[in-house]
Amino acid sequence: MSKPVVAIVGRPNVGKSTLFNKLCGSRLSIVDDTPGVTRDRIYGDCEWLNRHFLLIDTGGIEPYSDDIILSQMRRQAQLAIDSADVIILVTDVRTGVVATDSEVAAMLLRSGKPIVLCVNKCDTIGEPPMEFYEFYNLGLGDPIQVSSVHGHGTGDLLDEVIKYFPEDADEDEDSDTVKVAVIGKPNVGKSSLVNAIAGEERTIVSDIAGTTRDATDTYIENEFGKYIFIDTAGLRRKSRVDDAIEKYSVIRARMAVERAQVCVIMIDATEGFTEQDSKVAGMAHDLGKGCIIAVNKWDLVEKDGKTMDDYRKKLMKDFSFMSYAPIIFISAKTGQRLDRLFELIKFVDTQNAMRISTGKLNDVLADATARVQPPTDKGRRLKIYYMTQASTRPPTFVCFVNRKDLFHYSYQRYLDNQIREVFGLEGTPTRFVIREREQKK
Repeated sequence: MSKPVVAIVGRPNVGKSTLFNKLCGSRLSIVDDTPGVTRDRIYGDCEWLNRHFLLIDTGGIEPYSDDIILSQMRRQAQLAIDSADVIILVTDVRTGVVATDSEVAAMLLRSGKPIVLCVNKCDTIGEPPMEFYEFYNLGLGDPIQVSSVHGHGTGDLLDEVIKYFPEDADEDEDSDTVKVAVIGKPNVGKSSLVNAIAGEERTIVSDIAGTTRDATDTYIENEFGKYIFIDTAGLRRKSRVDDAIEKYSVIRARMAVERAQVCVIMIDATEGFTEQDSKVAGMAHDLGKGCIIAVNKWDLVEKDGKTMDDYRKKLMKDFSFMSYAPIIFISAKTGQRLDRLFELIKFVDTQNAMRISTGKLNDVLADATARVQPPTDKGRRLKIYYMTQASTRPPTFVCFVNRKDLFHYSYQRYLDNQIREVFGLEGTPTRFVIREREQKK
Protein backbone atom coordinates (compact mmCIF):
# COMPACT_ATOMS: atom_id res chain seq x y z
CA MET A 1 0.00 0.00 0.00
CA SER A 2 0.99 3.63 -0.49
CA LYS A 3 1.23 6.19 2.30
CA PRO A 4 -2.10 7.10 3.95
CA VAL A 5 -3.70 10.31 2.69
CA VAL A 6 -5.23 12.92 5.03
CA ALA A 7 -7.29 15.83 3.62
CA ILE A 8 -7.83 19.13 5.45
CA VAL A 9 -11.19 20.66 4.47
CA GLY A 10 -13.55 23.38 5.67
CA ARG A 11 -15.10 26.70 4.71
CA PRO A 12 -12.88 29.69 3.81
CA ASN A 13 -10.71 31.46 6.42
CA VAL A 14 -10.89 28.92 9.26
CA GLY A 15 -7.10 28.41 9.22
CA LYS A 16 -6.70 25.29 7.05
CA SER A 17 -3.45 26.44 5.41
CA THR A 18 -1.99 27.59 8.74
CA LEU A 19 -2.76 24.15 10.21
CA PHE A 20 -1.33 22.45 7.11
CA ASN A 21 1.95 24.40 7.41
CA LYS A 22 2.16 23.69 11.16
CA LEU A 23 1.68 19.93 10.70
CA CYS A 24 4.14 19.76 7.78
CA GLY A 25 6.71 21.86 9.63
CA SER A 26 7.27 24.25 6.70
CA ARG A 27 5.42 27.01 4.87
CA LEU A 28 4.30 25.02 1.84
CA SER A 29 0.89 26.67 1.52
CA ILE A 30 0.27 30.41 1.16
CA VAL A 31 -1.41 31.95 4.23
CA ASP A 32 -3.29 35.24 3.96
CA ASP A 33 -6.43 36.80 5.48
CA THR A 34 -7.96 37.05 1.98
CA PRO A 35 -10.57 34.28 1.44
CA GLY A 36 -9.88 31.98 -1.50
CA VAL A 37 -6.07 32.21 -1.47
CA THR A 38 -5.67 28.40 -1.61
CA ARG A 39 -7.30 27.10 -4.80
CA ASP A 40 -5.69 23.83 -5.83
CA ARG A 41 -4.84 20.83 -3.68
CA ILE A 42 -1.48 21.34 -1.94
CA TYR A 43 0.39 18.19 -0.90
CA GLY A 44 2.91 17.84 1.92
CA ASP A 45 4.70 14.98 3.66
CA CYS A 46 3.92 14.63 7.34
CA GLU A 47 5.09 12.33 10.14
CA TRP A 48 3.73 11.59 13.59
CA LEU A 49 4.89 8.83 15.97
CA ASN A 50 6.90 7.23 13.14
CA ARG A 51 3.80 7.06 10.95
CA HIS A 52 4.34 8.81 7.61
CA PHE A 53 1.41 10.13 5.62
CA LEU A 54 0.49 12.58 2.86
CA LEU A 55 -1.37 15.72 3.94
CA ILE A 56 -3.59 17.66 1.49
CA ASP A 57 -4.57 21.30 1.93
CA THR A 58 -7.70 22.36 0.02
CA GLY A 59 -9.46 25.58 -0.88
CA GLY A 60 -12.37 26.80 1.24
CA ILE A 61 -15.67 25.10 0.36
CA GLU A 62 -18.59 27.37 -0.54
CA PRO A 63 -21.34 24.78 -1.25
CA TYR A 64 -23.73 26.98 -3.24
CA SER A 65 -21.52 29.61 -4.89
CA ASP A 66 -21.88 30.14 -8.67
CA ASP A 67 -18.47 31.84 -8.99
CA ILE A 68 -16.31 29.99 -11.57
CA ILE A 69 -13.17 29.79 -9.43
CA LEU A 70 -15.09 28.97 -6.21
CA SER A 71 -17.02 26.18 -7.93
CA GLN A 72 -13.75 24.69 -9.24
CA MET A 73 -12.22 25.02 -5.75
CA ARG A 74 -15.22 23.03 -4.47
CA ARG A 75 -14.52 20.35 -7.09
CA GLN A 76 -10.84 20.25 -6.07
CA ALA A 77 -11.87 19.78 -2.42
CA GLN A 78 -14.24 16.96 -3.46
CA LEU A 79 -11.38 15.23 -5.33
CA ALA A 80 -9.24 15.49 -2.17
CA ILE A 81 -12.07 13.99 -0.09
CA ASP A 82 -12.50 11.12 -2.57
CA SER A 83 -8.77 10.26 -2.47
CA ALA A 84 -8.33 10.64 1.32
CA ASP A 85 -8.20 7.89 3.94
CA VAL A 86 -8.98 10.34 6.78
CA ILE A 87 -10.56 13.82 6.66
CA ILE A 88 -9.86 16.70 9.08
CA LEU A 89 -12.78 19.16 9.15
CA VAL A 90 -11.48 22.54 10.36
CA THR A 91 -13.90 25.00 12.01
CA ASP A 92 -13.48 28.37 13.75
CA VAL A 93 -14.33 28.69 17.46
CA ARG A 94 -14.59 32.49 17.15
CA THR A 95 -17.52 32.39 14.73
CA GLY A 96 -19.12 29.27 16.19
CA VAL A 97 -21.10 26.83 14.04
CA VAL A 98 -22.38 28.54 10.88
CA ALA A 99 -24.64 27.15 8.16
CA THR A 100 -21.69 26.42 5.84
CA ASP A 101 -20.07 24.24 8.54
CA SER A 102 -23.23 22.12 8.76
CA GLU A 103 -23.42 21.78 4.95
CA VAL A 104 -19.74 20.78 4.70
CA ALA A 105 -20.19 18.26 7.57
CA ALA A 106 -23.19 16.73 5.78
CA MET A 107 -21.12 16.47 2.56
CA LEU A 108 -18.32 14.68 4.45
CA LEU A 109 -20.70 12.27 6.17
CA ARG A 110 -22.01 11.20 2.75
CA SER A 111 -18.42 10.28 1.76
CA GLY A 112 -18.34 7.55 4.43
CA LYS A 113 -14.71 8.42 5.32
CA PRO A 114 -13.41 8.75 8.93
CA ILE A 115 -13.75 12.40 10.00
CA VAL A 116 -11.78 14.19 12.74
CA LEU A 117 -13.39 17.45 13.85
CA CYS A 118 -10.85 20.24 14.53
CA VAL A 119 -12.04 23.41 16.29
CA ASN A 120 -9.35 25.93 15.41
CA LYS A 121 -8.30 29.28 16.94
CA CYS A 122 -8.57 28.06 20.54
CA ASP A 123 -5.54 30.20 21.32
CA THR A 124 -5.80 30.23 25.13
CA ILE A 125 -4.47 27.35 27.25
CA GLY A 126 -6.82 25.57 29.61
CA GLU A 127 -10.54 24.96 29.44
CA PRO A 128 -12.05 25.65 26.00
CA PRO A 129 -14.47 28.59 25.61
CA MET A 130 -18.22 27.92 25.88
CA GLU A 131 -18.61 28.25 22.09
CA PHE A 132 -16.49 25.09 21.71
CA TYR A 133 -19.29 22.81 22.91
CA GLU A 134 -21.77 23.83 20.22
CA PHE A 135 -19.61 21.96 17.66
CA TYR A 136 -21.04 18.69 19.05
CA ASN A 137 -24.17 19.68 17.07
CA LEU A 138 -22.37 18.77 13.83
CA GLY A 139 -22.73 15.09 14.76
CA LEU A 140 -19.08 14.21 14.10
CA GLY A 141 -18.14 12.99 17.57
CA ASP A 142 -15.80 14.71 20.04
CA PRO A 143 -14.24 17.92 18.66
CA ILE A 144 -10.55 18.60 19.33
CA GLN A 145 -9.48 22.12 20.32
CA VAL A 146 -6.48 23.34 18.34
CA SER A 147 -4.50 26.52 17.85
CA SER A 148 -2.85 26.21 14.43
CA VAL A 149 -0.91 29.45 15.04
CA HIS A 150 0.67 28.33 18.33
CA GLY A 151 0.53 24.56 17.77
CA HIS A 152 -1.62 23.79 20.85
CA GLY A 153 -3.61 20.60 20.45
CA THR A 154 -1.98 19.45 17.20
CA GLY A 155 -0.58 16.37 18.97
CA ASP A 156 -4.06 15.33 20.16
CA LEU A 157 -5.37 15.95 16.63
CA LEU A 158 -2.70 13.74 15.01
CA ASP A 159 -3.19 11.02 17.67
CA GLU A 160 -6.83 10.83 16.58
CA VAL A 161 -5.95 10.89 12.86
CA ILE A 162 -3.45 8.00 12.92
CA LYS A 163 -5.97 5.75 14.71
CA TYR A 164 -7.67 5.32 11.34
CA PHE A 165 -4.52 4.34 9.41
CA PRO A 166 -4.27 0.73 8.18
CA GLU A 167 -1.52 -1.19 9.98
CA ASP A 168 0.14 -2.36 6.74
CA ALA A 169 0.50 1.12 5.21
CA ASP A 170 3.76 1.41 3.26
CA GLU A 171 5.80 4.25 4.68
CA ASP A 172 8.87 4.00 2.47
CA GLU A 173 9.45 6.82 0.02
CA ASP A 174 10.83 5.94 -3.38
CA SER A 175 14.26 7.42 -4.05
CA ASP A 176 13.94 6.82 -7.80
CA THR A 177 11.09 9.33 -8.17
CA VAL A 178 11.99 12.24 -10.48
CA LYS A 179 10.73 15.66 -9.33
CA VAL A 180 9.72 17.81 -12.30
CA ALA A 181 8.85 21.54 -12.02
CA VAL A 182 6.61 22.87 -14.80
CA ILE A 183 7.50 26.56 -15.17
CA GLY A 184 6.71 29.41 -17.52
CA LYS A 185 4.89 32.71 -17.81
CA PRO A 186 1.09 32.84 -17.19
CA ASN A 187 -1.37 31.09 -19.52
CA VAL A 188 1.10 28.89 -21.44
CA GLY A 189 -0.75 25.73 -20.34
CA LYS A 190 1.20 24.51 -17.30
CA SER A 191 -1.87 23.34 -15.38
CA SER A 192 -3.37 21.83 -18.55
CA LEU A 193 -0.18 19.79 -19.04
CA VAL A 194 -0.26 18.47 -15.45
CA ASN A 195 -3.96 17.57 -15.80
CA ALA A 196 -3.33 15.82 -19.14
CA ILE A 197 -0.46 13.81 -17.64
CA ALA A 198 -2.43 12.93 -14.49
CA GLY A 199 -5.56 11.98 -16.44
CA GLU A 200 -7.72 14.04 -14.07
CA GLU A 201 -8.45 17.66 -13.20
CA ARG A 202 -5.58 17.88 -10.76
CA THR A 203 -5.28 21.69 -10.87
CA ILE A 204 -7.75 24.41 -11.80
CA VAL A 205 -7.52 25.51 -15.45
CA SER A 206 -8.83 28.91 -16.47
CA ASP A 207 -8.13 31.61 -19.04
CA ILE A 208 -7.78 34.02 -16.10
CA ALA A 209 -4.05 34.72 -15.67
CA GLY A 210 -2.84 33.95 -12.14
CA THR A 211 -5.33 31.15 -11.41
CA THR A 212 -2.59 28.87 -10.04
CA ARG A 213 -0.99 30.38 -6.93
CA ASP A 214 0.65 27.59 -4.95
CA ALA A 215 3.10 25.02 -6.31
CA THR A 216 1.07 21.80 -6.39
CA ASP A 217 2.53 18.27 -6.48
CA THR A 218 1.09 15.46 -8.60
CA TYR A 219 2.47 11.91 -8.31
CA ILE A 220 2.55 9.93 -11.57
CA GLU A 221 3.66 6.32 -12.03
CA ASN A 222 3.67 4.74 -15.49
CA GLU A 223 5.75 2.53 -17.78
CA PHE A 224 8.41 5.28 -18.01
CA GLY A 225 9.00 5.54 -14.24
CA LYS A 226 7.86 7.46 -11.16
CA TYR A 227 7.47 11.22 -11.23
CA ILE A 228 6.27 14.11 -9.09
CA PHE A 229 5.07 16.96 -11.31
CA ILE A 230 5.08 20.36 -9.60
CA ASP A 231 2.67 22.83 -11.21
CA THR A 232 3.81 26.38 -10.46
CA ALA A 233 2.33 29.86 -10.72
CA GLY A 234 3.03 31.76 -13.93
CA LEU A 235 6.02 34.08 -13.53
CA ARG A 236 5.38 37.64 -14.71
CA ARG A 237 7.75 40.61 -14.88
CA LYS A 238 8.48 42.03 -11.43
CA SER A 239 7.07 45.42 -12.45
CA ARG A 240 3.66 43.79 -13.00
CA VAL A 241 3.59 41.86 -9.72
CA ASP A 242 1.82 44.22 -7.33
CA ASP A 243 -0.49 41.77 -5.53
CA ALA A 244 1.02 40.49 -2.26
CA ILE A 245 -0.41 37.00 -2.82
CA GLU A 246 1.16 36.87 -6.29
CA LYS A 247 4.52 37.81 -4.75
CA TYR A 248 4.17 34.76 -2.48
CA SER A 249 3.38 32.69 -5.61
CA VAL A 250 6.63 33.79 -7.28
CA ILE A 251 8.55 32.73 -4.16
CA ARG A 252 6.72 29.36 -4.19
CA ALA A 253 7.61 28.88 -7.87
CA ARG A 254 11.29 29.48 -7.12
CA MET A 255 11.13 27.05 -4.18
CA ALA A 256 9.56 24.48 -6.53
CA VAL A 257 12.45 24.88 -8.97
CA GLU A 258 14.96 24.51 -6.13
CA ARG A 259 13.52 21.15 -5.00
CA ALA A 260 13.00 19.82 -8.54
CA GLN A 261 15.54 17.78 -10.49
CA VAL A 262 14.21 18.63 -13.96
CA CYS A 263 12.44 21.80 -15.15
CA VAL A 264 10.03 21.76 -18.09
CA ILE A 265 10.11 25.34 -19.44
CA MET A 266 6.85 25.90 -21.29
CA ILE A 267 6.57 28.25 -24.28
CA ASP A 268 3.32 29.27 -25.99
CA ALA A 269 3.69 28.22 -29.66
CA THR A 270 1.15 30.85 -30.77
CA GLU A 271 3.09 33.69 -29.11
CA GLY A 272 6.66 32.53 -29.66
CA PHE A 273 9.68 33.48 -27.58
CA THR A 274 9.43 36.47 -25.21
CA GLU A 275 11.89 38.17 -22.88
CA GLN A 276 10.03 36.74 -19.89
CA ASP A 277 10.61 33.19 -21.22
CA SER A 278 14.38 33.77 -21.11
CA LYS A 279 14.14 35.03 -17.50
CA VAL A 280 12.12 31.99 -16.41
CA ALA A 281 14.60 29.67 -18.15
CA GLY A 282 17.51 31.61 -16.64
CA MET A 283 16.24 30.81 -13.13
CA ALA A 284 16.36 27.05 -13.85
CA HIS A 285 19.77 27.41 -15.53
CA ASP A 286 21.25 29.38 -12.62
CA LEU A 287 20.03 26.76 -10.13
CA GLY A 288 21.72 24.01 -12.16
CA LYS A 289 18.59 22.00 -12.99
CA GLY A 290 18.06 19.67 -15.92
CA CYS A 291 16.09 21.68 -18.51
CA ILE A 292 13.64 20.85 -21.29
CA ILE A 293 12.00 23.49 -23.49
CA ALA A 294 8.43 22.37 -24.23
CA VAL A 295 6.61 24.33 -26.94
CA ASN A 296 2.93 23.93 -26.02
CA LYS A 297 -0.24 24.53 -28.15
CA TRP A 298 1.55 23.11 -31.20
CA ASP A 299 -1.86 21.91 -32.46
CA LEU A 300 -2.88 25.58 -33.00
CA VAL A 301 0.05 26.41 -35.31
CA GLU A 302 -0.41 26.25 -39.09
CA LYS A 303 2.31 23.96 -40.36
CA ASP A 304 4.13 22.96 -43.52
CA GLY A 305 7.13 20.68 -44.02
CA LYS A 306 9.62 23.19 -42.56
CA THR A 307 7.63 24.80 -39.72
CA MET A 308 9.12 22.71 -36.89
CA ASP A 309 12.72 23.00 -38.12
CA ASP A 310 12.42 26.78 -38.58
CA TYR A 311 10.82 27.18 -35.14
CA ARG A 312 13.55 25.04 -33.55
CA LYS A 313 16.35 27.08 -35.19
CA LYS A 314 14.82 30.33 -33.95
CA LEU A 315 14.46 28.99 -30.40
CA MET A 316 18.05 27.75 -30.40
CA LYS A 317 19.12 31.31 -31.23
CA ASP A 318 16.80 32.81 -28.58
CA PHE A 319 17.99 30.33 -25.93
CA SER A 320 21.65 30.53 -26.95
CA PHE A 321 22.68 30.73 -23.27
CA MET A 322 21.27 27.22 -22.73
CA SER A 323 21.92 25.55 -26.08
CA TYR A 324 22.18 22.22 -24.23
CA ALA A 325 18.39 22.10 -23.56
CA PRO A 326 16.41 19.77 -25.85
CA ILE A 327 13.29 21.23 -27.50
CA ILE A 328 10.03 19.28 -27.79
CA PHE A 329 6.78 20.35 -29.46
CA ILE A 330 3.69 19.22 -27.54
CA SER A 331 -0.02 19.83 -27.07
CA ALA A 332 -1.42 19.45 -23.56
CA LYS A 333 -4.93 19.62 -25.05
CA THR A 334 -4.55 16.72 -27.51
CA GLY A 335 -1.82 14.78 -25.67
CA GLN A 336 0.59 15.10 -28.61
CA ARG A 337 4.12 13.79 -27.76
CA LEU A 338 3.45 13.49 -24.01
CA ASP A 339 4.95 9.97 -24.03
CA ARG A 340 8.10 11.40 -25.61
CA LEU A 341 8.17 14.08 -22.87
CA PHE A 342 8.34 11.36 -20.16
CA GLU A 343 11.27 9.69 -21.93
CA LEU A 344 13.04 13.04 -22.28
CA ILE A 345 12.57 13.88 -18.58
CA LYS A 346 14.10 10.54 -17.55
CA PHE A 347 17.00 11.02 -19.96
CA VAL A 348 17.74 14.61 -18.86
CA ASP A 349 17.62 13.55 -15.18
CA THR A 350 20.31 10.88 -15.77
CA GLN A 351 22.43 13.44 -17.66
CA ASN A 352 22.12 15.94 -14.79
CA ALA A 353 23.29 13.22 -12.35
CA MET A 354 26.12 11.91 -14.59
CA ARG A 355 29.52 11.32 -12.99
CA ILE A 356 32.64 11.09 -15.19
CA SER A 357 35.84 9.46 -13.95
CA THR A 358 38.94 11.64 -13.57
CA GLY A 359 40.90 9.44 -16.00
CA LYS A 360 38.37 9.88 -18.82
CA LEU A 361 38.08 13.61 -18.16
CA ASN A 362 41.83 14.10 -18.45
CA ASP A 363 41.95 12.10 -21.67
CA VAL A 364 39.45 14.60 -23.14
CA LEU A 365 41.45 17.49 -21.65
CA ALA A 366 44.73 16.27 -23.22
CA ASP A 367 43.06 15.88 -26.62
CA ALA A 368 41.37 19.31 -26.39
CA THR A 369 44.57 21.19 -25.40
CA ALA A 370 46.51 19.45 -28.20
CA ARG A 371 43.93 20.63 -30.75
CA VAL A 372 43.64 24.22 -29.46
CA GLN A 373 46.51 25.61 -27.41
CA PRO A 374 45.56 27.31 -24.11
CA PRO A 375 45.69 31.14 -24.20
CA THR A 376 48.82 33.17 -23.42
CA ASP A 377 49.45 36.62 -22.02
CA LYS A 378 52.81 38.47 -22.09
CA GLY A 379 54.71 35.27 -22.72
CA ARG A 380 52.95 33.29 -19.97
CA ARG A 381 50.84 30.37 -21.18
CA LEU A 382 47.93 28.87 -19.27
CA LYS A 383 48.75 25.37 -18.01
CA ILE A 384 45.87 23.08 -17.02
CA TYR A 385 47.45 20.40 -14.84
CA TYR A 386 44.38 18.21 -14.49
CA MET A 387 40.60 18.22 -14.17
CA THR A 388 38.24 16.29 -11.89
CA GLN A 389 34.48 16.20 -11.32
CA ALA A 390 33.59 17.51 -7.85
CA SER A 391 29.82 16.97 -7.81
CA THR A 392 26.66 16.24 -9.79
CA ARG A 393 23.33 18.11 -10.24
CA PRO A 394 24.74 19.91 -12.12
CA PRO A 395 28.03 18.26 -13.18
CA THR A 396 30.74 20.47 -11.66
CA PHE A 397 34.34 20.26 -12.85
CA VAL A 398 37.39 21.56 -10.98
CA CYS A 399 40.38 22.63 -13.10
CA PHE A 400 43.80 23.03 -11.48
CA VAL A 401 45.85 25.65 -13.36
CA ASN A 402 48.99 27.75 -12.99
CA ARG A 403 47.15 31.11 -13.35
CA LYS A 404 43.44 31.81 -12.95
CA ASP A 405 43.51 35.06 -14.89
CA LEU A 406 44.67 33.26 -18.06
CA PHE A 407 41.69 30.91 -18.08
CA HIS A 408 39.43 33.00 -20.33
CA TYR A 409 35.70 32.32 -20.54
CA SER A 410 36.01 31.49 -24.26
CA TYR A 411 38.47 28.67 -23.54
CA GLN A 412 36.22 27.41 -20.75
CA ARG A 413 33.34 27.24 -23.28
CA TYR A 414 35.61 25.36 -25.67
CA LEU A 415 36.45 22.74 -23.02
CA ASP A 416 32.77 22.48 -22.08
CA ASN A 417 31.87 21.78 -25.71
CA GLN A 418 34.59 19.12 -25.96
CA ILE A 419 33.31 17.36 -22.83
CA ARG A 420 29.72 17.48 -24.12
CA GLU A 421 30.84 16.12 -27.50
CA VAL A 422 32.28 13.02 -25.80
CA PHE A 423 29.93 12.43 -22.86
CA GLY A 424 26.67 14.06 -24.00
CA LEU A 425 25.42 15.95 -20.92
CA GLU A 426 22.32 16.88 -22.90
CA GLY A 427 19.75 18.92 -21.03
CA THR A 428 21.99 19.90 -18.11
CA PRO A 429 24.11 22.96 -17.40
CA THR A 430 27.68 22.48 -16.21
CA ARG A 431 29.86 24.38 -13.76
CA PHE A 432 33.61 25.03 -13.86
CA VAL A 433 35.64 25.84 -10.73
CA ILE A 434 39.13 27.19 -11.48
CA ARG A 435 41.86 26.73 -8.85
CA GLU A 436 45.49 27.72 -8.89
CA ARG A 437 47.77 24.94 -7.72
CA GLU A 438 49.99 27.42 -5.88
CA GLN A 439 47.81 30.11 -4.33
CA LYS A 440 49.31 33.61 -4.25
CA LYS A 441 49.89 35.03 -0.80
